[in-house]
Amino acid sequence: MFTGIIQGLGRIAVNRPRGGEIALTVEAEFDWTESLAVGESISVSGVCLTVTEHRGRSFSTHVSAETVSRSDLSRLRPGARVNLERAMRLSDRLGGHLVTGHVDGLGSIKEVREKDRSLVFTIVPDQALIRLIIEKGSVAVDGISLTVNEVLSDAFTVNVIPHTAGVTTLGFKKQGDYVNLETDLIGKYVARLLGFMADEGPESKKSKLDEKFLAEHGFI
Repeated sequence: MFTGIIQGLGRIAVNRPRGGEIALTVEAEFDWTESLAVGESISVSGVCLTVTEHRGRSFSTHVSAETVSRSDLSRLRPGARVNLERAMRLSDRLGGHLVTGHVDGLGSIKEVREKDRSLVFTIVPDQALIRLIIEKGSVAVDGISLTVNEVLSDAFTVNVIPHTAGVTTLGFKKQGDYVNLETDLIGKYVARLLGFMADEGPESKKSKLDEKFLAEHGFI
């Protein structure tokens, strides 16, 4: 579990295809406060990965086919920069929101514009995700915890302050670039229970939970 508060930037050192999977080596641009450990989880631009080997600032990890299909990691070439965050401790401050590192899909940057000293990003997500994004809710963009400013018919906007732009990959992103998206964990469970998420397969059944049920049982 992560908070979406990025610890620093890293660069892709190795991105080697292995069938539908990839072997990834990342070198941090900063010193770890504590040495990495094999088996620990680390967020690489919002994707939760397991450290399989480490030396100094660098670490290696294995990316499954499922993760490759839902993220932009296969597109990153050596030298590409990524956001890094180690898994949170239970005693840590939760400065962002609860981020699992299980990316839901990709978004493409439709527009980047300046507003005062901040940057406003308009992002078009995979359309199955738009229903899970709400105004003033939280969303993880390349692992960065951000507040949704506005939800449009097929896109949403976020405001990025100068500090966040300066210490994350959003300072380098431009129109047409892709970002990894993870919608709010609680929102996904609520949507699932209310039957808003489409199930597939003969065993799927729509949830009996709806506004009428919640009102009858005193929840609203």
